Amino acid sequence: MIDVRGVALAYGECVFLRGVSLALRPGEVLALVGPNGVGKTTLLRAMAGLHVPAAGEIALDGRVLQGLTARARAREIALVSADGPLVEGVTVRELVSAGRLPYRPWWRWSPAPEDAGAVSEALAHTQLTHHAERPFHALSSGERQRVWIALALAQRARTLLLDEPTSHLDVRHAFEALRLVRAFAARGHAAAVVLHDLNLAAAFADRIALLGAGRLLCCGAPQEALDEELLRVAYGVRIDVQRQPDGRVVAFANPNA
Repeated sequence: MIDVRGVALAYGECVFLRGVSLALRPGEVLALVGPNGVGKTTLLRAMAGLHVPAAGEIALDGRVLQGLTARARAREIALVSADGPLVEGVTVRELVSAGRLPYRPWWRWSPAPEDAGAVSEALAHTQLTHHAERPFHALSSGERQRVWIALALAQRARTLLLDEPTSHLDVRHAFEALRLVRAFAARGHAAAVVLHDLNLAAAFADRIALLGAGRLLCCGAPQEALDEELLRVAYGVRIDVQRQPDGRVVAFANPNA
């Protein structure tokens, strides 16, 4: 489990988030939502140990992240960025195999027998087995996003952090990407996902962390976090929320407000 305890995030002297406390639990999907520039991506990077908090601390199973080596963190936490590079000259299998690097000593570049099994399993989970020998640059945007998720799965980390995994994807491929995340959590792992679409967050996340006005406004079930007043504070516009008979919520901007 990742514990974020009273964290402030800053670049230089500019502090843009203060007093953030939340927990990422095994078996759940946590969505991070909020306006552009609020600090969602930086918070995700801090949860991966790649950005040092200006105050507070982030712990993994009780161990402060900054006290762990990069290799130790990589074995526990996999981070998938919004737009991975368009890598040319490598196949899907070769790229996914990079997820095994945290398990190899620096002097050994050749894969171990267990590496092949982890890669094959990751390709199967992301329905990429039949694309394994295709050049990565020849894939569609949706397929490339599945490759980056497969790389993270090959890492066999227990925590998956994804920065805007649905960016540039149509509705079908966005659903497919988030179903992969839900399946990952269903195996007892934990996932945090930065999303811009509030309705995707409500549909796929167990909890939503709403960031706005320089702080964490709410971290709770979609029905709690997608509150009209909280959304107004976060985004500065009116967002109407409708509650469905089955308990789900749907949010949409009101252009006439």
